[in-house]
Amino acid sequence: MKTLKYAAFLALAFGLSTAISAQAGETPKANPFIGELSTATSAELPGKAADLVSKAAAKDQQQTTIDVVKAAISLNPAAARAIVGSIAQTSPDMAATAAATAVSLLPDQSVTIASVAAAAAPAQAGQIVEAVCRVAPQDYEKIADAVAEIVPAASKDILNGVAMALPSLKVVIDQAVVAGAGSAPSVDKVLSQVSASGKVPSGVPLSPMPNLSHGSPISPYVPSGTPSGISGSVGGQIPVGGRGYTSP
Repeated sequence: MKTLKYAAFLALAFGLSTAISAQAGETPKANPFIGELSTATSAELPGKAADLVSKAAAKDQQQTTIDVVKAAISLNPAAARAIVGSIAQTSPDMAATAAATAVSLLPDQSVTIASVAAAAAPAQAGQIVEAVCRVAPQDYEKIADAVAEIVPAASKDILNGVAMALPSLKVVIDQAVVAGAGSAPSVDKVLSQVSASGKVPSGVPLSPMPNLSHGSPISPYVPSGTPSGISGSVGGQIPVGGRGYTSP
């Protein structure tokens, strides 16, 4: 039920308000964080964005995360990974929301953004995969494999995230996991079996998606039905832009 509410909230936040405003001939409401974030330098922007999210009231934190990420990326798209990583590190519960929002604006960065979010908030790996796969379903296998490399101990959560985001794959994923005789499932092997089965996830086009990387958000993938943590090296400070990130 909690995940269903989360998915519904993302759908509403990403698309419904804009659609209603357009139909009513209204100008979409200005992002309330543009002014405050515009005073930050490129180096300060990720930290400032994370600070705004962490200070938001619990009831407003999810919407604040969406608005802050949209505002920050509109000011500096090149800093998207650093923005998501910083928010995920300081407010782990908002990692999935931050990542999905960023990917809705920069879909060609779905894999790297999901990876950065998972590195900063490994306990949220499954939710991150689910949220990002809803927004960029065409990249589900790459997203899941990348996050599994960063958080290998979360393989079950990652596969569950894929199944919840793309329920048409749930039966095949469950069968592959069961065939593993109870051992920790390999995300790569399970998804390879899914791919070999020829099952095409509902919502995934057979042809490549158009490049929407220049600030045009895509609608999130919200499936029908009710949707349902870096091992060993976890610990220490994780760069806000993810491992290997270079500040813009």
